[in-house]
Amino acid sequence: MKSWIFLSVAILTEVLATSALKASDGFSKLAPSIVVVVGYVLSFYFLSLALKSIPVGIAYATWAGLGIVLITVIAWVMYGQKLDVGALVGMTLILAGVVVMNLFSSVTPH
Repeated sequence: MKSWIFLSVAILTEVLATSALKASDGFSKLAPSIVVVVGYVLSFYFLSLALKSIPVGIAYATWAGLGIVLITVIAWVMYGQKLDVGALVGMTLILAGVVVMNLFSSVTPH
């Protein structure tokens, strides 16, 4: 259970860092640039802790998949990015893939 908390923190810090990346304006603004660097360092640190007991394929698919969906939602809310049917279907498929891997993969410790 603790590893899944570490993975959740890794996902959230990666999403925070990626969101700040746009605000950093090519690393020309100090505060968001610091958030980017610290966020990515923390994300990889917590991902490494999660990998102690979660198989790397499952952890990475969950980390990347949920990160993609969360970043897309944040871009829609904060930056007015438009989401068309293709984007919504794609995100649904990503989420479905993460769920299927976590629930039905034989490499996942249950």
